Amino acid sequence: MVEEGKTENKNTTANTQQVDRRTSHTNNNFNRRRDNRKTFKKEDTNTKEYIEKNWIPKTELGRKVLNGEITKIEDIFDQGLIIREPEIVNYLVADMKEEVMFIGGHGGKGGSKKRTPIRFTNKMHRAGRKRNIHAMVVVGNGNGLLGIGYERANNVPSTITKAARSARLNIFPIRRGCGSWECKCGTIHSIPFKTSAKVGSSQVQLMPAPKGTGLAVSDEIKKIMKLAGIKDIWAKSRGNTNTRCNFIRAIMSSFMKLNEVKIDKEVTKSVGLIEGVKK
Repeated sequence: MVEEGKTENKNTTANTQQVDRRTSHTNNNFNRRRDNRKTFKKEDTNTKEYIEKNWIPKTELGRKVLNGEITKIEDIFDQGLIIREPEIVNYLVADMKEEVMFIGGHGGKGGSKKRTPIRFTNKMHRAGRKRNIHAMVVVGNGNGLLGIGYERANNVPSTITKAARSARLNIFPIRRGCGSWECKCGTIHSIPFKTSAKVGSSQVQLMPAPKGTGLAVSDEIKKIMKLAGIKDIWAKSRGNTNTRCNFIRAIMSSFMKLNEVKIDKEVTKSVGLIEGVKK
């Protein structure tokens, strides 16, 4: 009986030693692979250095920007030129930021709706359903420049990148100032006067607010205000604001209407109006 117990102990120790050797061997192989593995970093394609190396302009405006004939984006707006390449905006505006708007949604608990950054649409064909993915992106530098893009594609990453490129092509300057009769400080923390717009059934009215008010708008619209560089504002909305695409387009078109109003020099001084980037 004693000899049988000894043989069993020897067998168990031998098995444990074999298991330890195998685990140590696999760990060594894993560490070697991890050390030899190359780390690939995705290069930012929106930087000025990357654009100078890899960008081949296809338009006359792009060639002028790359050659240094146009050094400011304000010159493009003053001359009324059309931007047809997003690299122009990335080259001239270094601190451009983008936000994906939550335009989609699906049903949640209790009949509520959970918002998502993409929207799905289906179209029936003979072969079956064809799904399209929609995305809306807003870009801005936080200092008087704003743009919006809405695109669709077959997958999520390409949809967002297409919308971001389209938003850079649709960039425009906005007017800022202090049009509140309660403040009259002459700084650019708000908008110079009231403005309103209507897209579909969504109607929006933006009003200047005094300092310290903050952004009295919904959470999704706060993204646009921060990208535009506005710190204090009031907003009213009427109609169906659940159609998020029309609601956001109404906000953007109300900013565009600020640029259509002719203002006297006395009013510009009293309001502290600035159009576009503050130098």
